[in-house]
Amino acid sequence: MNNTKLASSLIAIVPLLTGAIAQADDGPTKDDVGRPGTLAEVERTIEVKMGDVYFAPESIDVKDGETIRFVLKNDGAMLHEFNLGKAAAHAAHQKEMAAMFRNGTLSPTGRNHDMQAMDHTMGGMKMVGMEHNAPNSTLVEPGTTQELIWTFSKTTGLQFACNVPGHYQLGMVGLVNVK
Repeated sequence: MNNTKLASSLIAIVPLLTGAIAQADDGPTKDDVGRPGTLAEVERTIEVKMGDVYFAPESIDVKDGETIRFVLKNDGAMLHEFNLGKAAAHAAHQKEMAAMFRNGTLSPTGRNHDMQAMDHTMGGMKMVGMEHNAPNSTLVEPGTTQELIWTFSKTTGLQFACNVPGHYQLGMVGLVNVK
């Protein structure tokens, strides 16, 4: 690989690395937003409907330590995401999601399964931000239903949001009130 191509490749991945580092710093931990739960721990099920571009309900009340099974139904025509986190983590994740749309991993209506199956390495370095597999988040394609199980910890400023480019900014975000 010549120096020009190498420099271009490095310039292209720096924003991805920056987004991954920002999410690692602001992402979910046991101390701030909770942890993945198990089916055996589920205390209650909450159905969340997604549309273009809204959530119903618009806010959710949970108890500290409660494990919720979210049933997420996408009634819209576009790909949506259900992501639990604080505003800073959503901002960082939005950059990663934008990169996934730019590189073709995601499209407005779903995942590009051919791209996800590819080995995302460049010059021996694993490309970050190319997989959507965080435990606090799931993608829901149009007309489908997904589930996410989460055990909440006492926190403030927790949101559920869709970080598909532009959706958060159009109001596809709600508050999680942990009591």
